[in-house]
Amino acid sequence: MIGYVLIPLIIVFALVIVFSGIFTVRQQKSAVVERFGKFHSIRNSGLHFKVPIIDQIAGRISLKVQQLDVLVETKTKDDVFVKLKISVQFQVIKANVYDAFYKLENPNDQITSYVFDVVRAEVPKMKLDDVFERKDDIAIAVKRELNQAMSDYGYDIIKTLVTDIDPDAQVKSAMNRINAAEREKVAAEYIAEAERIKIVAKARAEAESKRLQGQGIADQRREIARGLEESVDVLNKVGINSQEASALIVVTQHYDTLQAIGEETNTNLILLPNSPQAGSDMLNNMIASFSASNQIGEAMKEKNIRDGIVNVKEQKRAKESGEEKE
Repeated sequence: MIGYVLIPLIIVFALVIVFSGIFTVRQQKSAVVERFGKFHSIRNSGLHFKVPIIDQIAGRISLKVQQLDVLVETKTKDDVFVKLKISVQFQVIKANVYDAFYKLENPNDQITSYVFDVVRAEVPKMKLDDVFERKDDIAIAVKRELNQAMSDYGYDIIKTLVTDIDPDAQVKSAMNRINAAEREKVAAEYIAEAERIKIVAKARAEAESKRLQGQGIADQRREIARGLEESVDVLNKVGINSQEASALIVVTQHYDTLQAIGEETNTNLILLPNSPQAGSDMLNNMIASFSASNQIGEAMKEKNIRDGIVNVKEQKRAKESGEEKE
């Protein structure tokens, strides 16, 4: 009776022992097997068998690419505190699973320490603007240092990235004000240039207008002079001399002007002097001025003639004295 009970128990125990020696390893993972506490083998993905009770799975390690984000606060060369976010992508080298499992207890802490060391050695050599411009240099320096250090522990550094640069809030506010001031300066320069162009164009237009206006006035005066000349010629033909003709034309224009002013009913213009004797006074003044100018002209002609006669006599006398000396 006891035998019938023990046999099933022995069979169940044997099955448990057998199945406990069977295990699987998932894709992109490795299992470390130890025998009596000592490293025995590394098993990769698939179905595997170990000696029950004697062999134990010490641990499993991932072969996938992992990412660690490290936030580092440091100071730049121009004494600005800045926070940098460094993203490190790494994975365990499949051939070096032993080193990765046994040599390094916590890879994340190790990588973080190296990142802090490199960043705080590189950034203080740069000014804040250089940190933004040369962030790739910082990432390369971090990767180079990590590769040298972590390769001994079975880890490969795939890539390092500087994903964020965050200066102090007051510094960012100052940078924004500087940027706004620069943009306002550029806008002011463009506005000033536009105003200058408008002023130059307006000045050129005014100059052209004045030139055309002057040309028009000159043409007008030329036509008036031509008309006066023709009028004087007509009056000369009927026996009126040039002085009298000029005076007559001026008086006629004077009365024509008065007539034109009188035709305007809403005008406030007053022409002074405006007495009945104004025309005759103007005529007399003009005749007197013409007579005076004629007298002056005749006197100048006589003087020029006398001066010419004297010069001829002096030249003749000088010539005769020269001949006597010879």
